[in-house]
Amino acid sequence: MKKQHINGKDYELIKDYRDGFDLTEVSEKLTEYFDNYDYILGDWAYGKLRLKGFCDKKNKIFKPINDYEEIESYIKDNCAYNCRYFILKKINS
Repeated sequence: MKKQHINGKDYELIKDYRDGFDLTEVSEKLTEYFDNYDYILGDWAYGKLRLKGFCDKKNKIFKPINDYEEIESYIKDNCAYNCRYFILKKINS
């Protein structure tokens, strides 16, 4: 997909469902808290952007709750039905 440079870091926009990605909003919300995550899910609820970090199993901060392989289940169970969302994958330089 499309490479994004956000707050000094590079990401690949691997999914942009219903045009959920908004660079300005993401730049304001994406803090250093998310630096150790391999993927960032952004979803829209009540007009507000929510972010959640996910990891590959080899990541040192991996826990089952943030397993990237479960991201579709997370979207189904924790996001509004048919909401706009996006997934960013961190590009390690």
